Amino acid sequence: MKSVVCTLFEGNYHHGVAVLINSLFKNGFRGEVCVGYRGELPEWTCKADKNIDLKWENASRLIITDDLIVNFLPITFDYHMTNYKPDFIIELWNSIAYDADAIFYFDPDIIIKCNWSFFENWVDHGVALVHEISSNDMPINHPIRGMWKGIIEDNNEKVCNDVTSYINAGFVGLRKKNIQFVEKYSKFVHLSKNKYNVDVINLNFTSRTDPFSAKDQDALNIAAMCCSVPLSEMGPEAMDFIHGGFTMSHAIGRSKPWNKSFVLSALKGIPPSLPDKVFWQNVGEPIVTFEKRITKLKILSIKIASFIGRFYRKN
Repeated sequence: MKSVVCTLFEGNYHHGVAVLINSLFKNGFRGEVCVGYRGELPEWTCKADKNIDLKWENASRLIITDDLIVNFLPITFDYHMTNYKPDFIIELWNSIAYDADAIFYFDPDIIIKCNWSFFENWVDHGVALVHEISSNDMPINHPIRGMWKGIIEDNNEKVCNDVTSYINAGFVGLRKKNIQFVEKYSKFVHLSKNKYNVDVINLNFTSRTDPFSAKDQDALNIAAMCCSVPLSEMGPEAMDFIHGGFTMSHAIGRSKPWNKSFVLSALKGIPPSLPDKVFWQNVGEPIVTFEKRITKLKILSIKIASFIGRFYRKN
């Protein structure tokens, strides 16, 4: 199977991109990673060369190793990047990744924990998806799901899957034969703006009573209900939202592992999270974004903060 991994970033999220790639390499991924970005590229990409063969304007390519290549693709899309995910996957399949059997999208604050072969086996069973922690249980008769059903029917679609949990939009993996899923996902992102007046430019969440309160994430959940391709779902442990996972760690929240003061947070009753620890375990190879001195200090501060957390933490 030829698989392509993709992600999107701007600003200091480039640290997350580098560590995501490190974790992929560490766990056996070999191939191409396509990185969509806005703004300037970071210093660690300085050896990237412009590449007109990529069929993407102003694209550049960085050869990490003989069998790991990163393509940097500037994005002109004016939506907030989180709302660009499905279109990015579709555009990749129409250009650079035209011959890929499968595409996997990861947010740039996700780290891979298991052998890459698991992910490729996963998409053989359907579109790979992970449940959100905040509302894992969302039965078919949930009132918000009822609103989504109305939106689906109002837009000439029909419910095909009895999805019973809310899905996180930080990750999706699928084989090309199941591209219909991201086509539906894209359709409802655009409908949210053009028909339901959702602000897709800014990342501001509205009341949960709004059927598009989480914007692209709600569009993804609607797509899961109305696509006619198989789904393969894992619970919130698959992103380390709860203990017991083995696939990924997702550092949700505003404060990210690369800019968090661990000891200060611990003194406020917030010890390092599992994604914090996994992130710093994957810093350094094959992409280096932090000096060794800084990495050692961060790892030490995590140990100190974890010790503090044994005795003091918020309830």
